[in-house]
Amino acid sequence: MTTSFLPRLSRLILSGTAALILIGGGSPLHAQTVAVMVNGEPITNYDIEQRSKLTALTTHKIPPRKDVIEELINEKVKIKEAKRFGVDPTSSDIDSSYAMMSSRMRMTAEQLDKMLENQSIRPDTLKARIKADMVWGSLVRGRYKESLQVGEKDVAAAVQVNTDDKDKPQTESFEYQLRPIVLIVPRGSAPAATEVRRKEAEALRTRVQTCDEANSLFKSMQNAAIRDTVTKTSADIPAVLRDVLDKTPVGHLTAPEVTKQGVEMVALCGRKPTTVDTPKKREVREKMFAEKFEKKSKAYLEEVRKAALIEYR
Repeated sequence: MTTSFLPRLSRLILSGTAALILIGGGSPLHAQTVAVMVNGEPITNYDIEQRSKLTALTTHKIPPRKDVIEELINEKVKIKEAKRFGVDPTSSDIDSSYAMMSSRMRMTAEQLDKMLENQSIRPDTLKARIKADMVWGSLVRGRYKESLQVGEKDVAAAVQVNTDDKDKPQTESFEYQLRPIVLIVPRGSAPAATEVRRKEAEALRTRVQTCDEANSLFKSMQNAAIRDTVTKTSADIPAVLRDVLDKTPVGHLTAPEVTKQGVEMVALCGRKPTTVDTPKKREVREKMFAEKFEKKSKAYLEEVRKAALIEYR
């Protein structure tokens, strides 16, 4: 890999301990000393301070400064290497991942912004980490796709080794035919309106004995909808929902659940054993892939760092 060097004049300017870089977009600009140069790109004390705060927020521990610096260096070389292979997400891609993260935390992107700012952390600090993780994951999976594959024979053997008699029920898998149903409750409705629909759903559960009955009933009902059949295996479904489906007779409805759309149920239209996949197989497969990915990622990062120009100041 060709290493890019700073122009001679810039290197002279940045070579002293008083080297400065301007950070921020407002006025007055926030000047910070450069702690490390990575392939001509600066990591400032401000960057280190910000990442330290972010790490402390997520781990509840103050990280050693050296660890934070190494993390930031790794991210610089990861992003540069990814660009070399055309992996360069746009700002909208990063914002989308940021919004997805906030959603998993049950808040909006704006609320996440506010939470970070209350801790004196710029949202861009988190977005920088998201970008590095995103590009590196894509790059490693793309470049080493073949060697990261996990063979089904290996998965089956690992499952057999790690399963004793008491765990055998966990290795069983079913294929479910499901039809989601919703009794619509307009947004902003009073809690009493939701309760009326929930009681209505409970009454309908006792009437429906087959999926054909469910189809006819909910298609003709106002403010209700029955969706097309979806097929899922046990490996696709969380354990709590699997337990509900396994206890529901075929043709019947699951217990109603209040959601943003209204009151929702699922019609179980079919359940049959399958050997396609099992929760245990998926767990083992994902663990084996993660181990392969971690090993390959570590070796690749060491290789890239060796080729990088890193100057500690």
